[in-house]
Amino acid sequence: MASITKRGELQWQVKIRRKGYPPQSATFNTRAEAEKWARSVESDMDKGTYVDNSEAQRTSLYEALARYLREVTPRKKGHYAETKRIERWQKHSLAKCSLVAVRGKDLAEFRDARRAEGKAENTIRLDIALISALYETARRDWGMEGLPNPARMLRLPAGSRKRDRSLTADEQAAFLAAIPTTMPRTPNAQALFILALETGMRQSELLGIEWEDIDLARRFIHLSDTKSGDPRDVPLSPKALQTIQAMPRPIDGGRVFDVTQDRLTRAVPQACKRARATYEQQHGQPAPSGWLEGEIVFHTLRHTAATRWASVLAAQELAKMFGWKTLQMALRYYHPTGESLADKLHAAAA
Repeated sequence: MASITKRGELQWQVKIRRKGYPPQSATFNTRAEAEKWARSVESDMDKGTYVDNSEAQRTSLYEALARYLREVTPRKKGHYAETKRIERWQKHSLAKCSLVAVRGKDLAEFRDARRAEGKAENTIRLDIALISALYETARRDWGMEGLPNPARMLRLPAGSRKRDRSLTADEQAAFLAAIPTTMPRTPNAQALFILALETGMRQSELLGIEWEDIDLARRFIHLSDTKSGDPRDVPLSPKALQTIQAMPRPIDGGRVFDVTQDRLTRAVPQACKRARATYEQQHGQPAPSGWLEGEIVFHTLRHTAATRWASVLAAQELAKMFGWKTLQMALRYYHPTGESLADKLHAAAA
């Protein structure tokens, strides 16, 4: 029989001793949870299906996250973002609990609390997906086969709506003008954002460029490490080419841009705010409503580039430039009119 002992004001410890099995113990916040766990363990022992979870009981979520960060995260392309997500989880109160003690209702409460804070649905989904991936790794690779995944039965938030915000030509000019004062200690910061607007490269792709990746004669940048996993050559527009040629090139080569993703992420809203303040100072009146406002993030620059070049390139060419594996993404930006298509037919016939 299981023995349940109250420890402190809000803790209940369960101990189970059964011949043929190692001693089992766990601590819960309520007696009801303790009794439920004890019944489940004893039932599995009676059926001969019990799997020892003592290691999971000894391992806190914080410790498991630290191991996941060491062993799993470095192999992912999105390791930087996941590292930040893990660090936030380690500061959460649930991190003190053992892996066994984390329940679906705890993650549901986390989900609802994040919604109340105004976090995007996709952000919440990724937070919970990380915990789910951690539990599956613990089950498969860390010898915790009987550990239930608390995220398995949880209703995950849907993905956030697609971002359709792009910058007008006027907004782009004001945004770029604000970059030098927003990032005064970052060399070539304005050039980086010009390339983002001209090429549509992702943040990680831009930061991974080395000087030997740039072929000025053939006017493209070779990306060997991309989100899709396939290398690609990104064509350079006249402005992009001019921007690169104006940058000082070190003799020993190396990375083109020396800045972190976190700094770039923070710089975008800062530059927008600074540009609006400059507008108001120069014009003596508030900036127009919505001008450099709203959900403007670094990805907005990629969306702006795609919107611009969709009117110039065919859908398959746009997909090739932006690294999309299917035409579905390209068709989001490709909106030719009947008149423009007729013009192309007549031009070809001529």
